[in-house]
Amino acid sequence: MTVEISVQPFALVRGEPVLEVPGDLYIPPDALRIFLDTFEGPLDLLLYLIRKHNLDVLDIPMSSLTRQYMDYVEAMRANQLELAAEYLLMAALLIEIKSRMLLPRPVQTGAQEEDPRAELVRRLLEYERMKAAAQGINEMQQVGRDFSLAQIWLDKEVEQRLPRVDPDDLRNAWLGLVARARVTRHHRITREQLSVREHMSRILRNLQNLRFVRFEDLFDADVGVPVLVVTFLAILELARETLVQVTQQGAFSPIYVKLNHGLAAV
Repeated sequence: MTVEISVQPFALVRGEPVLEVPGDLYIPPDALRIFLDTFEGPLDLLLYLIRKHNLDVLDIPMSSLTRQYMDYVEAMRANQLELAAEYLLMAALLIEIKSRMLLPRPVQTGAQEEDPRAELVRRLLEYERMKAAAQGINEMQQVGRDFSLAQIWLDKEVEQRLPRVDPDDLRNAWLGLVARARVTRHHRITREQLSVREHMSRILRNLQNLRFVRFEDLFDADVGVPVLVVTFLAILELARETLVQVTQQGAFSPIYVKLNHGLAAV
């Protein structure tokens, strides 16, 4: 009867099992040395040793604990790990406590002797409580590790609040605009074509069949100053050509205009 023994592959290279280590494969001596247990300080290491070997933290066997602690310190130094000074200080403290416990006890004087381990036990218990609290906090849900925050984009239209306007300020602003518009206003001057001869003919027609006409009645005040000036020039021109007569009975008396005798209408 033949029994087949299955051999587990050493590794998988591109999906193919490798059953033996290649002879030309060089592995540095320190390449696979991994220090799995990491501690956050000497108290953490002491607490780890106590829990690992089921020791009573209130009655610590200093000889055993000191030996195990020194073994870890030597292992860290042998693996060229950076060893903090606090680890060496704790080692010195453990040796001191161990030495004090090896000394003979003094004769009982009635007073209770203090245990050399009391301060170390107090620090260990306090550290254990702090570590348990930190672990409890770490087990809580954390943003980015256990869940992510949902983000949505909302388009919000911000209502624009206009400032309150005082009616007086609005009125002053309007008056300022009007005043500025007046300053910058452009004046356009056009030349109006007025004929003195044409007004002379009009005056002669008005004087036709009339004996006298008051001087003021020959003018129309609503037509503007230019027309009045041309009308006055037309009367003077008619008087110069002896087509009309301008008479007055006395000072401050009304002035009349009439046609010369025998003049026909123009």
